[in-house]
Amino acid sequence: MQRFTELAVWQRSHSLVLDVYRLTLTFPPEEKFTLVSQLLRAALSVPTNIAEGSKRVGRLEYARFLNIAEGSVAETQYLLMVGRDLGYLSYQAHDTTQKQLSGFSLTCNFELSTLSSVQSCRGKERGD
Repeated sequence: MQRFTELAVWQRSHSLVLDVYRLTLTFPPEEKFTLVSQLLRAALSVPTNIAEGSKRVGRLEYARFLNIAEGSVAETQYLLMVGRDLGYLSYQAHDTTQKQLSGFSLTCNFELSTLSSVQSCRGKERGD
C-alpha cells in the first residue's frame, strides 16, 4: 500500500483537522479542557485511524480502520452541533464544516466500496 500521506482520503481528513483546529480558536477559554478537547480528539482520530489502517496487513484491516474513522467523523459532526447550539460557532461556519465532513464521508465510502469490490473480485477468483 502507498504512503498514507499520498491517500486522497487521508489528505482530505488532514485538511478537515486543520479547519476544526481553526474553528476551536473562537471557543471560550473555559471550554479548552471540555468541548474543545473532545472535539479535537474526535477530529484527530479521523486521519490517525486512516494512517494506522493503511499500514495494517490486508484490505479488510484497512477497511475496519476506515470505518472507525467514519465513526469519528460522526462524533465530530455532533460536537460541532453542540458548539453551534451554545453560540460558539456561527451557523455559517458550522454549515460549511458540516458540508466538508459530509463530503469526506462520501470519499471514505468510495474508498470502502473500492476495497469491497477488490475483495469481491479476489473472492471470485479463488472460488469463494
